[in-house]
Amino acid sequence: MVTDLDLAAEELIVARLQARYPADRIVSEEAGVLDHAGTDSRRTWLVDPLDGTNNIAIGLPVWSVGIALCVADDPVVGVVHDPVVGRTWSARRGAGAQGPDGPLTGPPPRPSDRLLLAWTQGYAVSRGEPRASALKSALELRARRVLQLWAPLSAWALLASGDIDGFVGYRSEYVDLPAGLLLAREAGVDVRAFDGSAFGERLGPGADLSFVAGRREVVDELLQLVAVSQ
Repeated sequence: MVTDLDLAAEELIVARLQARYPADRIVSEEAGVLDHAGTDSRRTWLVDPLDGTNNIAIGLPVWSVGIALCVADDPVVGVVHDPVVGRTWSARRGAGAQGPDGPLTGPPPRPSDRLLLAWTQGYAVSRGEPRASALKSALELRARRVLQLWAPLSAWALLASGDIDGFVGYRSEYVDLPAGLLLAREAGVDVRAFDGSAFGERLGPGADLSFVAGRREVVDELLQLVAVSQ
């Protein structure tokens, strides 16, 4: 689904990036890859002009804007902005993450029987995909609640701010991932691939973008659930 608001936001963001960084490559959700002769292919801006379009379509005010700069597929700058309430989260690699109320430090320790998790899956995952269904069922049995926000950047912001305990993504989308991932990393959140290895050392189209994120002990438990649901 694409709305006029998606396209208007994209036009504004892309125009400003092109004016300020004319040699940089841009990948935007609706427009696709925008480059030209002389483009520096090592520097790529990832733009999700409206993360949560389906929510807007049904009148649910949960959506955000995500912008990230990747150098050689490694996110170095990320911004998530919630226009509904006027809140912004941002991160620079190695310099920490900031939220509306100051530095972000990720989720605090909470009783393991009270976990609050978020879930996202890519558009290519079908409604009845067996592994996705098995994993979601395992999470719902284990957690106090599993949020399916249809806006993964909002979930990353909640995780980095410490409002939820963990986040699981199954074959997630590429364009909106780097901004949220950097935000969580710089807030001290542990992010792992489903096999337990470090997630997102190099991001790019075609990569396996399935992950678990949270405090270390939460990630260990989520990885066990991933293994059981295979």
